[in-house]
Amino acid sequence: MIEWLGIEHLFELSRTEAIWGFFTPLIIYAVFFVVQLMLPGRWVPGYVVNPETGEPRNYRLNGMLVFLIAIVVWALELTGLPHDWFYRSSVYAVAGGTVFSIIFTLIAVFTQPEGKVKKWFLAWWFGRAQEISFFNERIDVKMYMYVVGGTMLSLNALSGAVYHYELFGENANPGVILYAAFFTFYIMDYMVFERVQLYTYDLIHENVGFKLIWGCLVVYGWLFILPLWGMAAHPNPEFSPAWTNFWLIGASALFLFGWSISRGANLQKYTFKRWPDRKFLGLIAPKYIQAGERRILCSGLWGVARHLNYMGEGFLALSIALIFGYFTNFWAWTYFIFIVSLFMYRQWDDDRHCAEKYGAEKWAEYRERVKYRIVPGIY
Repeated sequence: MIEWLGIEHLFELSRTEAIWGFFTPLIIYAVFFVVQLMLPGRWVPGYVVNPETGEPRNYRLNGMLVFLIAIVVWALELTGLPHDWFYRSSVYAVAGGTVFSIIFTLIAVFTQPEGKVKKWFLAWWFGRAQEISFFNERIDVKMYMYVVGGTMLSLNALSGAVYHYELFGENANPGVILYAAFFTFYIMDYMVFERVQLYTYDLIHENVGFKLIWGCLVVYGWLFILPLWGMAAHPNPEFSPAWTNFWLIGASALFLFGWSISRGANLQKYTFKRWPDRKFLGLIAPKYIQAGERRILCSGLWGVARHLNYMGEGFLALSIALIFGYFTNFWAWTYFIFIVSLFMYRQWDDDRHCAEKYGAEKWAEYRERVKYRIVPGIY
């Protein structure tokens, strides 16, 4: 079965190495917790309101510093681990990370007061508390998990690229190298705009349950590189020079196109929430529907589709599928399938939350004004 899937190279660790691989996530989680706690950070207010004070919650951000230190430590092999360790141990790390996520969830959920969700499994899955923090809010659990997951996504992608290059040398697939570069750029961009995350779906709507904990620590950090599980074992597809240029440049352009839509939409929403009357990029004047004390943005990118940022993520995921050059290989498409499935569900859930937040009548008015959900003219 493993050979049929083409991932037998991920099961070549010795028993001792497999055990270390299983516990690698736990060590990573602990080290990141200490590093984030000890390193300096900037305090900023977020969008979520603290019910005890009626004021926006404060968050301490130092993701970029943590990310850069982690990259340097990995690049210089300061831990003694080889560059390809994270990739070679990824199957065992996913198993270990899942077990530890289950344990963390039990602690995070059942130490909190019982909320609206009475069934224990649903409470465990979705969580009870919207926010959990430690050490006088120096560590916010959600932002901590995003830094861990994002940094490990980059390190896992880079680790896989090293494994691939050492395996094939001059016959290495340039698409695998670009794949690692894509995700490293993607995470660095996230760290640059870390504060924008405070105004997004997860921070506003999600509670701290298994869905979020496992999603951030394991899915985001390790399983987002699922395409590489299969594709790192494939050499350069050896297209003609002309087709190679078209393939690599085209996939890279598609990645940048998707990223620009997603980042642009999120930045416009962030700008509107912080400065409601400011023009986005100094060009796009905000237009909105007044819903009591709230406003629904319906101009610029948010006047084209209600979740245009999800379309950007979809194009970005499509570029990931194409960058390997093996267009019919299932592994290449795993990330794309996951992202499309995730955002199809999320746009439905987000619409439900928004109808509750703004009122059914005002949300219906917005839907009438902005007719398309994700893809303008299509859906």
